[in-house]
Amino acid sequence: MTRLRIIIGLVWAMTVSSSAVWGQSEPGSDKARRYQYFFLEGIKQQEKGNYSAAFDLLRHARDIKPDAAEVHFQLAGYYADLKQDTMVARCFEKAAALAPGNSTYQERIGQYLISQRQYEKAIDSYEQFYATHRDRSDVLMLLLRLYGTQNNYPKMIEMLDKIETQEGSSEQITLSKMQVYEQIGDKQKVFRELKTLVQKHPNDLNYRVMLGNWLLQNDKAEAALKEYKTVLKEDPDNEMAQMSMLDYYREKDMNGKADQLLLQLLRSKRTGEETKLTLMRQVIMENRGDDGDSAKVLSCFDEVLALPQQNADLTMLKAAYLSLLGRPVDEVNAVYLKALEIEPDNASARFQLIQSTWELQDYDRVIELCRPAQQYNPEEMAFYYFQGMAFLQKEDKDEALETFRKGVSQINSSDNVNIVSDFYAIMGDILHEKGLVKEAYEAYDSCLHWKPDNMGCLNNYAYFLSEEGRDLSRAEQMSYKTIKEEPDNSTYLDTYAWILFRQGRYEESKIYIDQAIRNDSTLSSVVVEHAGDIHAMTGDLDGALAFWQQALDEGGGSALLQEKIRQRRYIDDKKEGSTE
Repeated sequence: MTRLRIIIGLVWAMTVSSSAVWGQSEPGSDKARRYQYFFLEGIKQQEKGNYSAAFDLLRHARDIKPDAAEVHFQLAGYYADLKQDTMVARCFEKAAALAPGNSTYQERIGQYLISQRQYEKAIDSYEQFYATHRDRSDVLMLLLRLYGTQNNYPKMIEMLDKIETQEGSSEQITLSKMQVYEQIGDKQKVFRELKTLVQKHPNDLNYRVMLGNWLLQNDKAEAALKEYKTVLKEDPDNEMAQMSMLDYYREKDMNGKADQLLLQLLRSKRTGEETKLTLMRQVIMENRGDDGDSAKVLSCFDEVLALPQQNADLTMLKAAYLSLLGRPVDEVNAVYLKALEIEPDNASARFQLIQSTWELQDYDRVIELCRPAQQYNPEEMAFYYFQGMAFLQKEDKDEALETFRKGVSQINSSDNVNIVSDFYAIMGDILHEKGLVKEAYEAYDSCLHWKPDNMGCLNNYAYFLSEEGRDLSRAEQMSYKTIKEEPDNSTYLDTYAWILFRQGRYEESKIYIDQAIRNDSTLSSVVVEHAGDIHAMTGDLDGALAFWQQALDEGGGSALLQEKIRQRRYIDDKKEGSTE
């Protein structure tokens, strides 16, 4: 049984404050002493984590003194752990009834009822609680939300009125009342509350705009216009009023004035960046589809981007829009470059540039773009990945390895395991190709530590082990995972077949190499030569010769392969001896 720890001091305070603890017994009576012993021993065991013992002791204490509020309160938690909801409610109700002056008990039953979504009962409980705690406005707020779950709008207004009486009027209370009146469709009262808000806050022009917006939404356009003009007369650059005027012009199909005001807002240095973003998104939405005017959208972008930019958000939005239009890559990339001029650490813009440059196979440019990213965004693994892969495409393995090493030095526990494991897998491949076998295997081990099912790593690691003839049992286990995951992958099948071959399990090996050959007719000469070796060791010399010749024709011109064909037998260069 699990049980939340309860601070003994709090429990003791509740114990001695409860009028029902010793009420009907003399302090020195045996019953009182027995109750005290079992109750406090139960709390002690609870603190030690011995919950089963504590539960038994507390129940015994309850049996000795069933009119002790605190023991019922304690037992409620145990019944909650046992999912005995009826007993939980009964215990809380009993505790609250026995100690009506204990606010903790009274509130706890309400909290429990809310947790059980018994909102009507919770309302009754908190209403009773508030009757004796009139100073608790937080209880009124809770009742407000509870009545909201029942859509009891009159009671919600009643609670808001009580909060206002207790705390004084505030804009939040007024706005809350407006929302309730909107729900019940009482527009007169909504208007009255708005007017009150405007009158109480004459210096806050945004409330006057809010009033205008409500009027516009309720088909009182001329009254709304009057409010907007009043605000703009006092504050010509008021963003909220200007945005509302824009809505007014669109509502009235005054498109010329709407466009004029839109450009005015976009050109203004006083218009906030977020507002400009909102405006541009609206322009894009209004001009989507076949009837849309992309030229108008681009013209608006030119207007807004002609000003100095605080950030690259608008520039990024333009690049995304150009991509949506299917504009040429160079045109889109020019905008991303502009975004980097504004924000050199904009990882998204740089990543888009790198991706499109990679598709053009301009690996020098990819490297050029990645280098500064590692200074601005050292935690972004993608930039090390693309730079390292670009060096590999240029066959510069030393620089590639150095790049991947820089990347893994930035790894932390929150990084994507797929990316991290791939880093180590690629490092392992490079190190093995450079002849640094020990370091390569360490990299593979790190890869599998991050992602035990990295199939590429498992395959390469297993194959290299088989080539060395070491740890063949482990190699087989790793390789088997790959063919189980991708049973039609000819590369994985070849590796598994070759490991079995190295273990002397020739007939089993033949099954898998034949399957690899059937699944892919364009396999490398190495795989085809493996097929020849395996067939030779299973007694199919004609088949072996055919595979060896095919391997030779496909470029596998090693001296050993030619010797196999000349001598018509398998020759193992890893050890002495051969098989006819």
